[in-house]
Amino acid sequence: MNSAGALAVVELCDLAGISRASFYRWRHLKQPGERECGLRDALEQTALAWPAYGSRRITAELQRQGWAVNRKRVQRIMRQDGLLCLRQPTSWLATTDSNHSLPVFPNLAAGLVPTGTNQLWVADITYIRLRQEFVFLAGILDAFSRRVIGWALERTLEAALCIAALEQALRRRHPPGLIHHSDRGAQYCSKEYVQLLEAHRLRGSMARRGNPFDNALAESFWKTLKYEQIYRNDYGTIEQARASIGHFIDQVYNQHRLHSALGYRPPAEFERTESMR
Repeated sequence: MNSAGALAVVELCDLAGISRASFYRWRHLKQPGERECGLRDALEQTALAWPAYGSRRITAELQRQGWAVNRKRVQRIMRQDGLLCLRQPTSWLATTDSNHSLPVFPNLAAGLVPTGTNQLWVADITYIRLRQEFVFLAGILDAFSRRVIGWALERTLEAALCIAALEQALRRRHPPGLIHHSDRGAQYCSKEYVQLLEAHRLRGSMARRGNPFDNALAESFWKTLKYEQIYRNDYGTIEQARASIGHFIDQVYNQHRLHSALGYRPPAEFERTESMR
């Protein structure tokens, strides 16, 4: 640059109120390269596909796609591009009635770490708010893979709800001898439910009274389901809710959603890879 050009730069910097050093640093800033643009595009697509994913799962998904990226970089890009996930407020409605005189099972799941599928199933119930009513969802998970193997959605909290979820799980798998763990709700202590457990040689197990940590796997799944599916939809009818939630459980959660406890693998993939070891 000649002296006239340098003088023009000085005058322009003075007019703009910036130093010459700032001007020259700006001139030498690199524009985003093709790979950087590709990473941002992949990150945006992942964040849009999984709007409840935080930076850890986004990082894991990008790494599964072949991107060499760490969590710090992902957090920075998500913050810059306004892609940080938002949590919904929670509400609470009791679904467990343990004030009954029915027999209960001892806690056989305490300290048990399953080493394969069909060793420990966990069962629980939650509620879902529709526009004009509440409905209830019963689920059964395999504790090894966190896979949902049985579920049922109805308007009733009667034992028939939980029986429908268990019957679905039993149609999908045939696991005599495993431990079936639940809370002490009247549904799981009912004569009909216990008879179904006994008919398929499942060993009943129940959480301690008033201790939600004894069924933490099921509680963790309900949290995922509500944050990533239920709170993001407005269900008008139970039929709409059943179709949408069923698709999320069977096609999204079981098949594709990354689970931190499984090394950021989906439950179905985790079961396949672990069975080959």
